Amino acid sequence: MPTFDVVSEVDLQEVRNAVDQANREATTRFDFKGTDSSIELSGNQLTLHTSSEERLRALTQVLEEKLVKRKVSLKALEPGKVEEAAKGRVRQAISIQAGISADRARQLNRFIKDLGRKGISSQAQGDQLRVSGKKKDDLQAVIAALRAEDFGIPLQFTNFRD
Repeated sequence: MPTFDVVSEVDLQEVRNAVDQANREATTRFDFKGTDSSIELSGNQLTLHTSSEERLRALTQVLEEKLVKRKVSLKALEPGKVEEAAKGRVRQAISIQAGISADRARQLNRFIKDLGRKGISSQAQGDQLRVSGKKKDDLQAVIAALRAEDFGIPLQFTNFRD
């Protein structure tokens, strides 16, 4: 019976590289001179520090540009609220979402069932979703439908077996 897995993964090495590039650009760009702007990565959490909310928006834009160039989906980023820091500075925490939560898995299961494809079943397995069916063509149609829909998280399709 053909199967495939639906996963939501983020390559943390690419995120680390994008953060390094964004930090380098922030130190060399004229509009960031004297703002002491920086981006820190610790685990699945990004922290942006800068002098004002306007610079924070610019720093976020630089980070997003670097992430897109490295093919990291921006859907995986969950920005927190802007906080006041010491000495009139601001900071923002951005968490990186990896894996499919139980709520998202239910939403994906409901979507797959609503497609009305005969012989297709799906079940959550930890932070991924296993979809199985009788025909390979039906599974490919499910993949196409999942790609066309926006679930708010990046989806990858792995482990396709005949």
